[in-house]
Amino acid sequence: MADFQHLSVLPEEVIQFLEPHPGGVYLDGTLGGGGHAGLILERCTPGGTLIGIDQDREALQAAGKRLEDFGTAAQLVHGNFGGLQQHLNRLAITGLDGFMLDLGVSSHQLDSAGRGFSFQQDAPLDMRMDTSGGETAADLLNDLPEQELEQIIRDYGEERWAKRIAAFIVKARQEAPIVSTLQLVDIVKGAVPKAKWEERIHPATRTFQAIRIAVNHELESLEKGLRAALDHLKPGGRGVVISFHSLEDRIVKHIFREYATGCTCPRNFPVCACNNKPRVRVLTGRPVTATAQEIEANPRSRSAKLRAVEKL
Repeated sequence: MADFQHLSVLPEEVIQFLEPHPGGVYLDGTLGGGGHAGLILERCTPGGTLIGIDQDREALQAAGKRLEDFGTAAQLVHGNFGGLQQHLNRLAITGLDGFMLDLGVSSHQLDSAGRGFSFQQDAPLDMRMDTSGGETAADLLNDLPEQELEQIIRDYGEERWAKRIAAFIVKARQEAPIVSTLQLVDIVKGAVPKAKWEERIHPATRTFQAIRIAVNHELESLEKGLRAALDHLKPGGRGVVISFHSLEDRIVKHIFREYATGCTCPRNFPVCACNNKPRVRVLTGRPVTATAQEIEANPRSRSAKLRAVEKL
């Protein structure tokens, strides 16, 4: 395994909003290299516990080395955050003092040859965060009907040229299977008129994002896992989520708003019939973003948006 290089984004802001304390039980649902987890463990020990979940075994191995000095206070789990309920049941955890999520693909995954996340180098079209099973990006690109490919690229990539890109993919795979990242890059470049290429965004960026999200079921896992995490927060416990694109941020914002909303009855109802009560308090009216200094040191932080809530 190559050295797992990954700079955690918004580290000071995560600690500011999470407020970890000694003896608390915390969750890092997207452990990565363990950067955020280490900061949390420094503040919740002695007596505290950090549960770290990641579906990438390389990330878990790297985090394990980074956090080994914390001993059994760091409990690392191989799995998907979407299965949080099952993971907590297995660990006999009934309540959390806080949780954090750093969503999206890591710098290490983008830079790792053979993973297929990046359009910058030639590699097999895999894109699985958990390489132990499931369909690869190549499987989807070569097997899905054209209409499904179009929907994935449009909905998950927010790509205006989705219909044309899907048509070009289907045409290309009829001549030869699509198996490498640069094959896909060339197909997308051919599909998007050169005059419409954006100056700051590679023409394949949105398509690669869309396929990666589909391969890893990222949005479904986010919604399911986030709800489970919020339900397990103790009163006064806090949740912090960092997202990197509008689809993720929209889900986080809507779920936080839902949990923060009280009565939803029509205004003309004389008495509340829904019995809904606010379950959280939103701590971030607007998402928190990186400072200019952090962006200069870690360009990946440019698109990061942090939202936080506190359980009532």
